[in-house]
Amino acid sequence: MIYKTNTQNEFYTEERCFITEILNNADVPHLSVARARVEPGITTALHRLNADELYYILEGRGQVEIGGSNPQPVEKGDLARIPAGASQRIKNTGEGPLLFLCICAPRFTEEGYTALD
Repeated sequence: MIYKTNTQNEFYTEERCFITEILNNADVPHLSVARARVEPGITTALHRLNADELYYILEGRGQVEIGGSNPQPVEKGDLARIPAGASQRIKNTGEGPLLFLCICAPRFTEEGYTALD
């Protein structure tokens, strides 16, 4: 099955980042994919999901905090795994946008999101 995506539908979230949904469909309940964009100097809001999440860094540099750990540097090509229920946030430490894929299993839902800030 082919799913058409619309990468022009970027929206800003209270989490302090821009999101473009690539795949988030009830027909595919085991997975969702979104592209996130964080502006320079911005740290996203602390939150947790009821799903495992992977951040695949497409562009830029940042620091990711997982489960209250010390922030770890990430850059293009890095993959960060965030276990379900772990607190998380990411900071853009570069001079340009930090772009990354957010891959959730099972798929992201609003009900599965908990703000911690």
